[in-house]
Amino acid sequence: MTIKPLFDKIVVKAVEAETKTSSGLFLPDSAKEKPQTAIVIAVGPGGVIEGKEIQMQVKKGDKILYNKYSGNDFKIDDQEVTIIKQSDVLAVIED
Repeated sequence: MTIKPLFDKIVVKAVEAETKTSSGLFLPDSAKEKPQTAIVIAVGPGGVIEGKEIQMQVKKGDKILYNKYSGNDFKIDDQEVTIIKQSDVLAVIED
């Protein structure tokens, strides 16, 4: 299945956080926080939103840092994804 976001929306897949601390302890699922780093899977076209011209600043394949409590989580083709607004993106991570 292909997902095509609308307007200024971005579909991302979270990058899994480490399950082991630097001292070697394993973290249970209940102790893990929601990831804030993700890979962009799909990007909307942008356009005029609420009277403002929005140009998309991210592209498919970018690794991003986004607001912790933003977006909506979905399961598509057995894959967990989050749909966020471009304004929730804090930075693009360059390796």
